[in-house]
Amino acid sequence: MTYRDAGVDLDAADRLVERIRPAVTSTWGRLVVGGFGGFAAGIKLPPGYADPVLMMTTDGVGTKAEVARRAGMIEGLGYDLVAMCVDDLAAVGARPLALTDYLAVGQLDPDRLEPLVRSIAAACSEAGVALLGGETAEHPGVMEPDEFDLAAAALGVVDAGEEVTGEGIGAGDAVIGVASPNLRSNGFSLVRTAVVDRLGLDAELPGTGRTVAEAVLAPSVIYAPAVLEALLRIPIAGLAHITGGGIAGNLVRVLPEGVMAAIDTATWTPPAVFDAVAEVGGISHDEMFRTFNMGIGFVTVTARRHAERVIASFGASGHEAWQIGEIELGPRSVRLV
Repeated sequence: MTYRDAGVDLDAADRLVERIRPAVTSTWGRLVVGGFGGFAAGIKLPPGYADPVLMMTTDGVGTKAEVARRAGMIEGLGYDLVAMCVDDLAAVGARPLALTDYLAVGQLDPDRLEPLVRSIAAACSEAGVALLGGETAEHPGVMEPDEFDLAAAALGVVDAGEEVTGEGIGAGDAVIGVASPNLRSNGFSLVRTAVVDRLGLDAELPGTGRTVAEAVLAPSVIYAPAVLEALLRIPIAGLAHITGGGIAGNLVRVLPEGVMAAIDTATWTPPAVFDAVAEVGGISHDEMFRTFNMGIGFVTVTARRHAERVIASFGASGHEAWQIGEIELGPRSVRLV
């Protein structure tokens, strides 16, 4: 009996490695140390840091991967994966430097997986991140042949003392929301049960003009470059990446004791996909805001006098932003009104 008889195809793994080599190495710059296909690769710290602190984060795309698999639309998942990692780093003021991915599959099919890895590389290029490598693990008998799971870890750097912790947030500060046009990659266990299983993937999602698959699988926006650009020029006291748990569950993580954020949900209209998910799934207003970003993918907190500059900076980077609330004295919390 051979390893291939047991379901692991080493030759297919070698073919995939060679096919993804150009996409992966296209993300490498002069700071990368090592060669493609080695046991590890590294990255030098960029110049300009007096007392650099390395920051790390890890994340995945959750059950959005399962919806994408069923739809045969896995190419956009690279943007979801990279966004979830690098935007977490940006939320503490760290510049993302490098990323490694982990792909577990039931059966290794280079034709199917190459576009997925290429999308990871494309998203890394957009974020200014080197894709240093990764692991593709074949799990025959544990996962179905076309099943897969996707995760990554990312490394970033920030000068000691320059981390954005939220400690400086005070009453009267402005809360700025940055637009998200879609679901990104959160809440998909609910989407799958409440929408996909009811309508199917090829049906039109009401009010969107798109199929269910097209609407819910739209790739994530990557905010990190725009966040770091704003930080270079404008004092920002707090940053929150709005993922699972929605605005309230993520913004509260950066609030110090003694203040609360009052968010006026009438200051924006969520994209149509959110209304459609709520209508089809019979999901309450409160549950929608607790689960999804509802059209706000990133939040910044700044002194009121800097609010317009922050909004203009995000606009210059291609992201619509506006004031969605303010900081008040009170118990550490987020209040949606």
